[in-house]
Parts: sequence; C-alpha cells; structure tokens
Amino acid sequence: MPQAIRNALLECIIGLNKTECVRTTVVHDVPYKTLADVEYGTAGWVDWYNRRLHGSLGMMTPVEYRTAHYAPLNLESQPV
Repeated sequence: MPQAIRNALLECIIGLNKTECVRTTVVHDVPYKTLADVEYGTAGWVDWYNRRLHGSLGMMTPVEYRTAHYAPLNLESQPV
C-alpha cells in the first residue's frame, strides 16, 4: 500500500478518535484530566471500534470480516 494511502487512513482513524472519543462524552462521562485518562479512553474506544458493525464490511465486525476473508486460505502449519 502506498505511503500516502497509509497516511490518509491513519489520519482518518485519528480524526474518528478525536471526534468520537476525545471531544465528546460518548465514551466517557467526564472531561479527561490527564494523559492517562486519554490513553485509557482511547483503549476503550479502540476496543469498541473493533467490535462495532461496519456497513462497509457487510455489517460485520472487523474481526469477523478478517476471519471470513482468510478462512478459504490453506493455513497449514509452516516451518518457522
């Protein structure tokens, strides 16, 4: 994947985090007071984000989509 696309995807996720986690009280009840509060809130948001249903993934969670995507591949144990 080209660097510009990776940067755009990362900036999109950072923007979502700021909108859904940091700037609102959707994830938390009170304003963040410390960096540790932001880190804890972000960890919770990432967990929620990875468990929510995504319309672009056919209303599947990212984990379900990844599992379904890689299921047809032959994943026999390979020498390390």
